[in-house]
Amino acid sequence: MESGKTIAHETRDSRADSIAPALTPAPRRILVKEVNWLGDLVISLPALRAIRATWSDAHLAVLVKRELAGFFDGVAWVNEVIPYSVARGLPGLIDRRRIIKEIRSRQFDLGVLFPNSFESALWLTMAGIARRAGFIADARGAMLTHKTLPPREAMTGHQSQYWLSMVRLTIGVSETNDKVALEAHGPHREKMRRWLLENRKRKNARLIAIAPAAAYGPAKEWPAARYGALIDLLASRDDAEVVLVGAPGERAKCIEVAAATKVGAIVAAGHTTVGELNALLSLCDGFIGNDSGCAHLAGALGIPTLAIFGSTNPARTAPIGNRALVIYRKLECSPCLARTCRFGHYNCLTQIKPEELAGAMRTLSALI
Repeated sequence: MESGKTIAHETRDSRADSIAPALTPAPRRILVKEVNWLGDLVISLPALRAIRATWSDAHLAVLVKRELAGFFDGVAWVNEVIPYSVARGLPGLIDRRRIIKEIRSRQFDLGVLFPNSFESALWLTMAGIARRAGFIADARGAMLTHKTLPPREAMTGHQSQYWLSMVRLTIGVSETNDKVALEAHGPHREKMRRWLLENRKRKNARLIAIAPAAAYGPAKEWPAARYGALIDLLASRDDAEVVLVGAPGERAKCIEVAAATKVGAIVAAGHTTVGELNALLSLCDGFIGNDSGCAHLAGALGIPTLAIFGSTNPARTAPIGNRALVIYRKLECSPCLARTCRFGHYNCLTQIKPEELAGAMRTLSALI
């Protein structure tokens, strides 16, 4: 059993690979094509922050999927957020032309690609950005002016090192701070504070957020019945009330979990944008959930965070934060990285008991 892997997760600052020469002239307008999943957005923050620190006077913009754009509402050091969406079929071709035109109109002189996709490199190339940096992948090497293959530590260490290595080896960003600290957007906090006042049953109880779903599949999801038992345990032992959080598509799972309790729970999934979810979590006294985007948000906000890992590898994707703790059973078959358990038993998840999580949250909440 491996329970509680590292509070204040540390990433390795490897200098085995040389830093690329500083860009000349220094960029004045930088576009970063961001990643496409909420958890990855959080993990990529150290690299984005390193770009900001290296060129503090430059205009820094991010290009990000529209449904994730609210993530940056509280990130004041990013100057501009360019949201986009791409439809299927012929409308998608029109969307792509619109995106390229919009990028071109802003006259960026450096483009940094966090995703490894061919299409993201094509957009920046067709938009006329003269300097384009990223890892060589997906047959896009010819479109990159500043490029490298991922070094060993980028592939084996914590995933935050993946993007930090890329910006270090391609454009000479020397900053390696793994800080991910997030702040909630003030207006969103006020909106969610009012929402809680309207929906809470026990306003003086401690408020714990739980995210019971995971987009990857059942091998990342602790059973709904266990979550129900945990909610009842938190209420009886710690006088805590629970709010169930997640994406709109995860609302059904949250309703299932609420129905598995005796005391009930507030269901917020489907009622919040990403920015509002961030604000809601910032108002909570703690978080418990699967390896998911919500867990990474909670860790970055600095609230006591318990992340339950099943098939995935916490050495690669544990939440970063000084009050984040991983609950993980390293079985002979772990981590398998599968969506479903090939043995059908899901022992890596079912061996974790509600009492363990309730106790770990109590201990974690007492730490300063």
